[in-house]
Amino acid sequence: MFDALSEKLQATLSDVRGHGTLTEDDIKKAMREIRLALLEADVNFKVVKEFTATVRERSTGADVIGQLNPGQQVVKIVNEELAALMGGASAGISFSPRPPTVVLMAGLQGSGKTTATAKLARHLASEHGSSVAVAACDVYRPAAVDQLVKVAGQAGATVYEKGTDADPVEIARWALDQAKMDGKDVLIVDTAGRLHVDASLMDELVKIRGAVKPHTILLVVDAMTGQDAVNVAQQFGEAVAFDGVVMTKMDGDARGGAALSVKAVTGKPILFSSTGEKLDQFERFHPDRVAQRILGMGDVLSFIEKAEQQFDSDQAKELERKLRKNEFTLEDFLAQLKQIRKMGPLTTLLGMIPGFAGQQLKGLKVDEKEMDRIEAIILSMTPQERRRPELIKGSRRLRIAKGSGVSVQQVNQLVKQFAQMRKMMKSLGSGRMPDMQQLMK
Repeated sequence: MFDALSEKLQATLSDVRGHGTLTEDDIKKAMREIRLALLEADVNFKVVKEFTATVRERSTGADVIGQLNPGQQVVKIVNEELAALMGGASAGISFSPRPPTVVLMAGLQGSGKTTATAKLARHLASEHGSSVAVAACDVYRPAAVDQLVKVAGQAGATVYEKGTDADPVEIARWALDQAKMDGKDVLIVDTAGRLHVDASLMDELVKIRGAVKPHTILLVVDAMTGQDAVNVAQQFGEAVAFDGVVMTKMDGDARGGAALSVKAVTGKPILFSSTGEKLDQFERFHPDRVAQRILGMGDVLSFIEKAEQQFDSDQAKELERKLRKNEFTLEDFLAQLKQIRKMGPLTTLLGMIPGFAGQQLKGLKVDEKEMDRIEAIILSMTPQERRRPELIKGSRRLRIAKGSGVSVQQVNQLVKQFAQMRKMMKSLGSGRMPDMQQLMK
């Protein structure tokens, strides 16, 4: 979502890096470009003014002017101030020493609150090993209870619901009693949303808060609504104090203003971000890592964490053994392909790797459909063909092409590329550098 902002900031800072020395005029020019980039990204005007003033003050100090690498110092300052703008250190939910920990979810209709509830339930179960229940207190929106039952069930959470005729406050109170009796670690209360902030919404939230005494109140806001999301957060904060924000639709084509403004305007940090439609596309928000991504520095830590979630140590050791023994098959290749795709869109993953991040990704289009075609081709092979691709000749290639809905040429290409990959792996496994001319034959 920060693509446009990232491109402009990187271009400005690249120009700064290019100067052997920096004058105050150079810094003023850079600050002007940064200010315009932030305003175009829909960042709150006051936030932009304070941000650029802070960066300018630090950049014209003794720690930059006259230094050997002043451009790098300015980039470092912008990185630090961007992270500070979004909250500085990463924060999370504080668990109660006496379970269940109660989390109250609030937000407007359309913000993705019910889905975020299910995603949070899955996150707490997978990351913390928590036994999670959710309370269905949105009795006004059509099918809201049914939606929560479905998505929370997919997340592995227990759903406490009494349909749409019961009082939301009573449902919340009853659900808390049930969670205590069932020995749940966490109870997440999904409350009703409205089309806008109104007195009845706030009154009901206050009553539910009084009934369950939540340890954490999370406000769910839609990143796609820009400064409207910040205004909503400010209005909620004035009526019902919340502890942190869940920013949804962070994968959308938004300019990023909400994510960069909400902490400065409300004083409350973004705790979690939703980065896709799937239940596992939900993560803790790390301001320092997001700042690094915006400036094209990559995000190695998040990449490693995603990889660790998909690959266990035994699988990794077995894969290494097969690579060294040249026993890597198309079945193994398909398994690894599926594991990598679980980590998220390939363009997103490349953006986490220094050297691929930022400007280097501009114009790069990763065709996810090509990955689908590769999977279809391999799945159309027999188990024996996957283990011994050298058997795939004439009639077999025609059969595989028909079964996977591709051309024979595409099957030929995959088989050839896999053979080249095995040659390279064999060379590397034996400690030799691969002969690139041989590989291309």
